Parts: sequence; C-alpha cells; structure tokens
Amino acid sequence: MKKLITTCLVFLSFTTTICGQWQPVGNKIKTEWASKVNPDNVLPEYPRPIMVRERWQNLNGLWEYSIIKRNEPARIVSQGHILVPFAIESSLSGVARRVSPEEELVYRRTFTIDKIKKDERLLLHFGAVDWKAEVWVNDVKIGQHTGGFTPFHFDITDALKTKGANTLTVKVWDPTDKGYQPRGKQVSHPDGIWYTPVTGIWQTVWLEPVSKTHITRLKITPDIDQKILSVLPETENLLASDIIKVEVFDKNKLIASKDGTGGKNIEIKMPEDIKLWSPDNPYLYDLRVSIWRDGKQKDRVESYAAMRKFSSMRDASGIMRMALNNRPLFQFGPLDQGWWPDGLYTAPTDEALAYDIQKTKDFGFNMIRKHIKVEPARWYTYCDRMGIIVWQDMPSGDNSPQWQNRNYFNGEEMIRSEESEACYRKEWKEIIDELYSYPCICTWVPFNEAWGQFKTPEISTWTKAYDPTRIVNPASGGNHYKCGDILDLHNYPAPELYLYDPDRITVLGEYGGIGLVLKDHLWEPERNWGYVKFNSEKEVTDEYEKYIRILQDLIPKGFSAAVYTQTTDVEIEVNGLMTYDRKVIKIDQERIRKLNEEVCSSLSK
Repeated sequence: MKKLITTCLVFLSFTTTICGQWQPVGNKIKTEWASKVNPDNVLPEYPRPIMVRERWQNLNGLWEYSIIKRNEPARIVSQGHILVPFAIESSLSGVARRVSPEEELVYRRTFTIDKIKKDERLLLHFGAVDWKAEVWVNDVKIGQHTGGFTPFHFDITDALKTKGANTLTVKVWDPTDKGYQPRGKQVSHPDGIWYTPVTGIWQTVWLEPVSKTHITRLKITPDIDQKILSVLPETENLLASDIIKVEVFDKNKLIASKDGTGGKNIEIKMPEDIKLWSPDNPYLYDLRVSIWRDGKQKDRVESYAAMRKFSSMRDASGIMRMALNNRPLFQFGPLDQGWWPDGLYTAPTDEALAYDIQKTKDFGFNMIRKHIKVEPARWYTYCDRMGIIVWQDMPSGDNSPQWQNRNYFNGEEMIRSEESEACYRKEWKEIIDELYSYPCICTWVPFNEAWGQFKTPEISTWTKAYDPTRIVNPASGGNHYKCGDILDLHNYPAPELYLYDPDRITVLGEYGGIGLVLKDHLWEPERNWGYVKFNSEKEVTDEYEKYIRILQDLIPKGFSAAVYTQTTDVEIEVNGLMTYDRKVIKIDQERIRKLNEEVCSSLSK
C-alpha cells in the first residue's frame, strides 16, 4: 500500500433523512479547514489503514438526533440534525449543545443495501464513541460498548432488511467528570488546563462486507536482531485446515512469504539487508495477509510493517538511555493534545489531522507525546509514514490522590471502586491491543501525574508483561515509584533535573509552556492562561532557546528525553507553538528547527 487509501468501492447506497442545510455554529475561532467540511462527503478517507479491504462504505454525514432523559427508550423525536462524526458540543456538529450526565444522546439514520452474498457478513464499525454506546438496527439491539477511545464493531447481517431502508439507532451516555471512566481533559466546567466535554460519535462510522471467515486484527511484531517479522492474525470462523498466507513487499517486489495456521505467530525471515525504520528514514514494508480454503481465497487485507526496535541501554558514561535500533537516541517532542476549536476531539479534515504531525517534523522534533487522548487510526499511520516516534498516554479518569512530584511517593494511594478499576483495565488493554501494530509507538504511559493514579507498580508491571516490545513510563510527572522503565519529571517553565535514577531512563516529561497572546486567535478573548507570557515571536523564541541551553547542559547529567508544552494553544491555554486555529506559528520556525535538531542528535555524536 503506497498511500493512505482515500477512495472506496461503493457496494451499497445510503441515505440520511435530510439533504438540507448545515453549517458550523457558534462564534468561536475556527481553522481554515472548517470551510472545507462537506456534509455530503465528510472525512471520506479510509479509516483503518493498518488493515485495508477494498469494499467499504462511509456512514458519516447528517443524522437525526435527540437529547432524552437518561434510561428512557431510544425512540427519537428529532430535535434537528447533527454532522457525524463531530461531537455534539462542537461547532462542526452543527449543534454545539451540552448533554448532562442525566441525559442521553440518540442518533438515527437510514441506509439501504444490495443483497448480501451467501457467505458474507456485514460489519458495522465505529471508530470511537464517548462513552457508552448502545446500537440498534431495525429496532433490534445488536450490542453495546463502553470506552471513549477505541474502535468497535458489530455483525449486523441478521438484523438487515434486503428491501427498503434499514434504520440505524445509536444511544450514548457520557457522564464526563461526574463518572469514573477515562475522559482525558474533559470537564463540565472548562477552565485553565481543562476543556469542553466531548459526547457521542467522534470518529468515522462505516460498513464493511466480509467473508464469514475473515481476519479481525493483525498483531505485527518486528525483531531486528533475528531479522524476523512476526504476524499473528486474529480471525473469525477459521477452520483448522485453512491456510493463512503472509506476503511482504519492498516497493511492489515480493521479498518474503510464509504460510501458517490460525492462532499462531507466522514468523517470516526477512532479508539480511533489512531496511530499518527511524525518524530520519521511516521505511515501511507492505504486507498482504490472506486466508485460503481448498485453494480458494476467503479473505485478504493489505497492511504494512516496519523493522525497528525500541529499548533501553547504558551509554559510555553508564547512563540509561532510550535506544532505537540498538543505538541511543535522545527523543524530543511536543506535548500534543489533539484538540480542535471547531471539531474538539475530531480534526475537521484529514489534511488537518496530518498537519500537526507535519509541523512537528518541520520544527525539528523526532517524537510526540500524545497527551491523555487516543487518536483515529489514520493519525498513527501518518506518524509511521512521516517518521515520528509516539509516547501514548492512557486518558485519565476518576479522582486523584495526593501528588508528590519531587520525591518518591510515600503518601496514601487512591483506592478506586471495583467498577472504576475494572473500567480502567479494560480500556487500557483495548488501547494497547488497537495500537500495538503501529511502528511509531515507543512508550506506553499508564498515568499522567497523579490523575486517577492507582496501583502504579502493578499496572506498570502488567503493561510491560502485556507488551514487552515497548518502553513503559509508569507515571509521567509522578507520583514516582521504582517501577517500569522510566523516571519522568515535570517542571515548569525551565528544565530541572531534581531526581535521577541510575537504573532507569530519566526523562523530562513536561516543561516549557511559554505563552503568547495573539488577538483574533483566542478561544476566549477576555480569558487566557500560560505558565509564562511574552509579547512577541522573538521574545518567545529567545526564551525557548534559553530553556534549550539548560536542557543541553542536563543531558550529559542524565536526561534521555524531553517533552515541550505544547504543539498548539488549547482553549484558554496560550502556550502553544501554534495558535489554536493553526493560523499562526508563534515562534521563529527555522531557528527552533535548528535548536531542536541539535537536541535530537545530542546522543548520536
């Protein structure tokens, strides 16, 4: 697969109940991409580039909606139309309304289908719905899902009508900060570093016909030391006699293949001259995985993989460092929150989704810390293709214990309820499962500071055991325990090395926050906030360089990575390298790029 697929083979027709007016609402600032949103073709790109089939259909567009009292039946009395997949609180939804924890949001649309083949099933996919989703097709409940950050799907074949319109109904409940569920920075009353709630469907909804026997997920693991690429296909309705074939391509040339059976890793011996993935050379191999029965192909998906290795190692001075492909690499990047003034959690277009990543590369960084949010699948594929390393946070939730960030914790841990703990564990496992095969992901971060932090050594140990191929940062910024691979310090505004662990990697997980207020680019013109504030691009860049020089002095003393706050302004925060609407770069880009490249190469000399 040489590019991100943006077209689809139409196998069924579909309709909404309206083809009329839509426009963004509210008087908040917007990105330039907001004007490019077309309600008849919203986010039309293929939503899952890590596992591609040719036949699919996008269900994004205008749906009917209704806000009802919680636990009422999911019957809808239309209150208007909402543009899916933008959260109802967003401008681009066309609604911009709040939904309280005592209310639920109901969506409805119709679609028609051609006849399903005898050996086919039709899957209904949701990229993400925040938080609890119940789904009906033709008034038949087909399932429910909890978790606001991971995709899920249902087989809706048996509920379909082959003639006339099918009705799809989705009911969503999201208690925001009144519940224990992972929610990131959403709060009922936004202020400071806390932002607008996001309720309901916020990623693409789509249909996909598949063979009854089909692949559901690929678990792809590279081993550069042994030059082996392992592929574990997860499947439905596989027979013991079925053959799974994995083929590896290098620029359209087949370079390796191997057959296997269900439930087992298929280990492919790669050529001796393998091409390694790195930020400087993000090389990806194309994959084709297919199921065969009696000489006939039952299913096939296209994917990709990278040969790369994330690990830790001691340098010549004995300091523990992060390593890429068995060489120390200083990882340096911005705290990236992934919020949009017009779409909230959802970028207005695919071009916008890629923009922040491309600017991160342009600024000279080699890493992004994805801060307490999970992005759509296409975001991770862009990181894979552009060569950006990702630290993936678990979205925070529930309450927090006492926070001690400048020493090892010796206070009282938070005790979650049984339901809260089970929710955290379920959703963290789902996030790891969904993101495992993306080459860009280097580090799992189960907790940020003390936000919802509990049983840190146990969670850290489980995470490392579940995915030993990645580095585990147990709690970015504390509370600190001697567990996991990393000791992560937060300090604003300037870097400071106030703790050091000789047996783990020591990193500066947050610093900076240099603010610049730019009129006409503010979420709230009368209210803004930053750790420190300056009055011009030059002043901001000068201060940025001052912090870089401090950081450079601390690298030989122990820092092995750093995260600057932050990529963009977010709501009333004005400490971004870009404004919230992405219309102004607030620093001297060329000067910043040279400084950042110096830092990224500091361990390679």
